[in-house]
Amino acid sequence: MAAQISCFNPGPAKVPAAVLKKAQDEFMNFRGTGMSIVEVSHRAKDFATVNSECEENLRRILDIPKNYKVMFMQGGGTGQFAALPLNLGRGKSPVFDYVVTGTWSQKAAKEAEKYGKVNIVNPKPAKFTSVAAREQWTLDPEASYVYYCANETVHGVEVLSPPDTGKVPLVCDMSSNFLTCKVDVSKYGAIVAGAQKNFGAAGVTVVIVREDLLDMAHPMCPIVMEYKTCAANSSCYNTPPTFCIYLINLVFQWILEQGGVAAMEKCSAAKSKLVYDTVDKSNFYWSPVMTDCRSRVNVPILLGTLEGNKDLEALFVEKATALGLIGLKGHRSVGGLRASLYNAVSVEDTERLVKFMIDFEKENSA
Repeated sequence: MAAQISCFNPGPAKVPAAVLKKAQDEFMNFRGTGMSIVEVSHRAKDFATVNSECEENLRRILDIPKNYKVMFMQGGGTGQFAALPLNLGRGKSPVFDYVVTGTWSQKAAKEAEKYGKVNIVNPKPAKFTSVAAREQWTLDPEASYVYYCANETVHGVEVLSPPDTGKVPLVCDMSSNFLTCKVDVSKYGAIVAGAQKNFGAAGVTVVIVREDLLDMAHPMCPIVMEYKTCAANSSCYNTPPTFCIYLINLVFQWILEQGGVAAMEKCSAAKSKLVYDTVDKSNFYWSPVMTDCRSRVNVPILLGTLEGNKDLEALFVEKATALGLIGLKGHRSVGGLRASLYNAVSVEDTERLVKFMIDFEKENSA
């Protein structure tokens, strides 16, 4: 194995080394309890302190208004595909507006069809490599909410600014770009984000919901998915993922120590620029995504031509892995390469990748 590992996995993904070290140091004896954090009861004061610290740290990072509830739930972003319509659907025949820009928003819309009528507001592109101009969107003013996915990990498409939905609540899955840039939480009715990309380990999902939306749950909504119940019980209606909450609290502390979300945003821009500049200056590497919606955190790359070259891509992954550049194979549904540049990925990691890209092109271009 290479002496130095740079992890570009799309999720689960890299966790800051300082966070892993602190978790390691405390694992056998959490804060003098003589127990591991995984042994501490979720009803105990020791965990209640972690739980409240975690919420307060996230509120500090994002400046979350007081009229929003913060919850730590289970089921991942995929669980929220059902939780959102079950919690926010209004009336007997709710309508949900969905902006479909890639695999994950497509799956979210499909799940929501079980609970109401889904209106796909944007024209479907031939490929998920662009986002239609907002003048082309058809929004329903009577919809229960408008949903979009801020960043599509598979296709590398990022919606860089929230749409204006008027009085209709805006909800967003931010799983893959959460805490990589500033967000005005007050523009949203609900935000959901799985932890395993930018702020921790798989197993916990952050859910932020405006208080006035907590009384809309459908009677069939399972109680473990019900936002009002979860919020009223400080995310502890049933046993929460205690270790995962502990770990994301450490990551939140790390983000604050680095300079908060402003520092994460600056670093994210620097990393993505390094990779895209390398691609754009090359006749060997290609980006399939339109420049106005290129993801800062999931960069898809094709080799040889815009159609890609499977043999070259396989060789690239093999040689990169041997050098400790891990997780660069593209998603199985689209192929190519993909570099995931989440918060814990450093500029140094990215520079190592770019150097390898340049060397690989020299050795393999015709």
